[in-house]
Amino acid sequence: MVYKRVILKRGKEESLKRFHPWVFSGAIARMDNIEEGDLVTVYEHEGNLIGNGNYKIGSIAVRILTFDDTEIDSAFFVKRLTEAYKMRQALGLKREDNNAFRLVHGEGDFLPGLVIDIYGSTAVMQAHSPGMHFARNLIADALTQLPGGVVKNVYYKSETTLPYKAQLDPQNEYIVGEYDTDEAMENGLKFHVDWLRGQKTGFFVDQRENRSLLEHYAKGRKVLNMFCYTGGFSFYALRGGAELVHSVDSSAKAISLTDANVALNFPACERHQSFAVDAFKYLDDMGSDYDLIILDPPAFAKHKSALRNALIGYRKLNAKAFEKIKPGGILFTFSCSQAVNKEQFRLAVFSAAAMSKRKVRILHQLTQPADHPINIYHPEGEYLKGLVLYVE
Repeated sequence: MVYKRVILKRGKEESLKRFHPWVFSGAIARMDNIEEGDLVTVYEHEGNLIGNGNYKIGSIAVRILTFDDTEIDSAFFVKRLTEAYKMRQALGLKREDNNAFRLVHGEGDFLPGLVIDIYGSTAVMQAHSPGMHFARNLIADALTQLPGGVVKNVYYKSETTLPYKAQLDPQNEYIVGEYDTDEAMENGLKFHVDWLRGQKTGFFVDQRENRSLLEHYAKGRKVLNMFCYTGGFSFYALRGGAELVHSVDSSAKAISLTDANVALNFPACERHQSFAVDAFKYLDDMGSDYDLIILDPPAFAKHKSALRNALIGYRKLNAKAFEKIKPGGILFTFSCSQAVNKEQFRLAVFSAAAMSKRKVRILHQLTQPADHPINIYHPEGEYLKGLVLYVE
């Protein structure tokens, strides 16, 4: 199937020949009369076909969906989504004690511009490109065709993820089915998911394995969960036998959901307390009682232009934790900023450790889980960085 044409400048096809899925606007020599979100066929300057993808106004002009002339239709999405689900089945993520996982992770699943998380029988879909927005009904229909009828409801949530300049006016709504329950399960722990009003798709499934690791370190410790959002690390720490767990977030709504999630798993729990307060103020005012601290802030840098300030922020945040954590304490520290690479994040944390003049050792180097795969041809897909540190 051939769509409207995009012709590259001479020599600008090299990254695409290595299957990198992005065509930058500066690489384009000429193109047909193309509108935002159109399906296009990309050609080398010499006329050889490279593949089909979605066009978007901006620096990344085309996101390649297929490196051949395959038609982007219902059958295409059924095939891609089925392959994505088979991989999650192979990972053992759909089981009696776990029904929350990421089904589609953009370029990592060869569907750039699309994110889908599964919570029980509900799929929460986010489009990050106009092309995926226009294909939302095809995608929703393909989700209902997954093996075993795993998806019964499809909630579309793209009001905050689509480029506002595209003037698409997306509506958050159920495309298929309706609300049945907001409860999901991760490794035997229950939690409420607010996909209607919460951040992202309602829960951060990318920290599942890191939460499990924290559980093994929690026994007998006093735990501080900063930027707790809906309390994921908190209820894992409680199950791990923490002496106490304090959850901190600037959002009162997030704290309310944290309390509800703790109550769902540990009714009338006296070991947990939550605080709706600014993170840096809490760190400044707190004592030195905690011997396990989690720092999982929102992205400090969503674009390269914010990189310098982000690195300063990570350094200040970690320096305060190094200053306050008890001797023999363990620090879980993360960055989810795609603009910050592993080396830059480590340098910021190392600088903070040096400022504290404390002996610090790396116990684990963490990343995103396997249901957030990194396309080997698209290393930019590695966004989550984490360190587990032992502080003398």
